[in-house]
Amino acid sequence: MSAKHRTLWTFAITSIALFMVTLDNLVVTTAIPVIRRDLHASISQLEWTVNAYTLTFAVLLLTGAALGDRFGRRRLFVIGMAIFTAGSIAAALAPSATALDLARGFQGIGGAIVTPLTLTILSAAVPREKRGLALGAWGGIGGLAVALGPLVGGAVVEGISWHWIFWLNVPIGLVMIPLALSRLQETRGPEGHLDLRGLGLVSTGLFALVWGLVRGNEVGWSSAEITGAIAASVVLLALFVRWELRAPNPMLPLRFFRNRTFALTNVASLFMFFGMFGSIFLLSQFFQTVQGYSPLQSGLRILPWTAMPIFIAPLAGALSDRIGGYRIMAVGLALQATGLAWIAAVASPTNAYSSLVIPFVLSGIGMALFFAPVANVVLSAVRPEEEGKASGANNAIRELGGVFGVAVLASVFSHYGGYGTGTSFVNGLTPAVWVGAIVVGAGALAAIAIPRRKPPVAAAQELEPALEAAA
Repeated sequence: MSAKHRTLWTFAITSIALFMVTLDNLVVTTAIPVIRRDLHASISQLEWTVNAYTLTFAVLLLTGAALGDRFGRRRLFVIGMAIFTAGSIAAALAPSATALDLARGFQGIGGAIVTPLTLTILSAAVPREKRGLALGAWGGIGGLAVALGPLVGGAVVEGISWHWIFWLNVPIGLVMIPLALSRLQETRGPEGHLDLRGLGLVSTGLFALVWGLVRGNEVGWSSAEITGAIAASVVLLALFVRWELRAPNPMLPLRFFRNRTFALTNVASLFMFFGMFGSIFLLSQFFQTVQGYSPLQSGLRILPWTAMPIFIAPLAGALSDRIGGYRIMAVGLALQATGLAWIAAVASPTNAYSSLVIPFVLSGIGMALFFAPVANVVLSAVRPEEEGKASGANNAIRELGGVFGVAVLASVFSHYGGYGTGTSFVNGLTPAVWVGAIVVGAGALAAIAIPRRKPPVAAAQELEPALEAAA
C-alpha cells in the first residue's frame, strides 16, 4: 500500500471512530424526556446518563494515551473499540436508569482509549506541511459529532426507539475493528509508564466532586453527604497535584501548564464545553417538555446550531496556520457566548421558534470556529514525543468541562425551576443558560490572552530541516 493510500485509510478510520465515540457525548440529550418516562428516571439519574459517560471518558483519557504508548497504539485502539461496542450493547439492553448509567460508564472507558489514539495515530501518518489541515479536520469532525448528537438522537428515538441510539454503534464497531487491524500501522510512544496512583487520586476526586454537584439540590447543599463529598474531592485533587509534581512519570505533566499557549487553550476548552454541554442538555429538552414537539422535531429545530460545523470547520482548519488558531478560537467562543446570552434573553414558554434561529446560527458558527483549530494550537505547545499526553490532557479537560457544565447548569435549573410546567421549566432554563453564556465568554477572554508569537517549540521544529541541510 502506498503512503498516500495508507494516510487516507488512517484518516478515514480515525475519523469514523472519533465521530462515533464523540457522538455519544450528547446523543442521548433529545432522548432524555423519553428515557425519563420509560425508565421513571429522576433528574439526577438523567444527569448521570450524560455524565457517567463524560466523566469516565475524561478521567481515563490520559491513561488511554499512556497505554497506547506502552503497548501499541493500534492494539489499544482495537481494544478500545471493542469495549465501546460492548458498552453500547449493554446500554441498549438496559432495563433501568441505573443499569443505563453503568453501561454509559463502560462506554466511556472505551471512548477514553480510542479518542486520544485517533489523534496520535493520525498525526504520525500525516506530513508536517499538511498537519494544520488534517488536525483542523479532526477537530471539526469531533465538533460535528458533538453538535449532531441531539439531531441523531431525536431521529433515532422517533423513528425506532431510544435503545437504537446504542444499537447503531454495534455494526460500526464490528466493521472498524478488522479495518484497524489491517490498515493501520502499529506505533508506540517514547514512554510507556502508567501512573496508577495519579489515576486513582484524580478518578476518586473528580467522582466525589461531580457526585456532590449532581445530588446537591436533591439532598441539600449543607447535608453531610454533599459537604463530605466536596471536601473529599478537594483533598484528593490536592493530593493528585502534589503527586504529579513529584512523580517520575506523571499521567499529567504539570510543567505543560507553564506554557501559556497550552494553559490558556485548555482553560478556553474547559469553559467552552462547560457552557455548551450544560446548555444543550437543557435546550434539547425545551422543545419537547415546554413546546410539545417530538424528539425529531426538537432535533431539527436545533439544526441551525448543529449544522454550522459542516460548513465552517473545514475553512477554519485551513486558515488556522495562516492567521493563528487562537484568533479563530477567540472569535468562536465570543460568538458562542453571544448566542447563549441571546437564547437566555428571549426564552419563554410561548416564544416563536423564529426568535431562536439567529442565536442558534451564531452558536453553531462559534462552535465550529473553536473546534477546528484547537488541536493544532495545543500540540504546537509541546514536543512531538509529548503529543499523546498533551492531546489526552486537552480532551480530558474539555470533557470535564462538559461534566461540570451539565452538573452545575442542571443544579441552577433545579434551584430556580423544574419539569412541573412550561413556566417552571423556563424559570430554571433562563438563569442556567445565562451562567453558560458567562462562562463561555470567560473562555473567549482566555483565548484572546494566548501569546501572539509562535511557541518556541514550534519555531524550533520549523528550523530543524534547515539546520539539518546546513550540517
